[in-house]
Amino acid sequence: MTVRLYDKGFTHAKGLLRRGEITHDGRDDWSEHAPSTRENNAFIEKHGMAEFAKWHLAEDTEKTEGTRGRYLFPFGDFAKLHRCAVISGESRAAQYDHPGVEKALKELLGGIDNKAE
Repeated sequence: MTVRLYDKGFTHAKGLLRRGEITHDGRDDWSEHAPSTRENNAFIEKHGMAEFAKWHLAEDTEKTEGTRGRYLFPFGDFAKLHRCAVISGESRAAQYDHPGVEKALKELLGGIDNKAE
């Protein structure tokens, strides 16, 4: 598995942050807030894989382009950036040694927390 920061996703997340399109949810809420398989598939059907990909901070370059499995570390619900998704992703990125993704997630979390003050 070769995981790298997905620049288009990071740019999209920073845009959501800049516009204040954020959900200031709790640390453990991502399991409830994450889009379901059905919601993911419906989004792809309506908007396409390129738009789906922009809701992820990383990609596995060993996976086939244009497939859901290529995109990792989702950060929102197709409407807002979720604090809980960023926290969840940050711990997974550290656990699996993806320093570029971890750094991006830390930056996003800092921005989210600054907006809450």
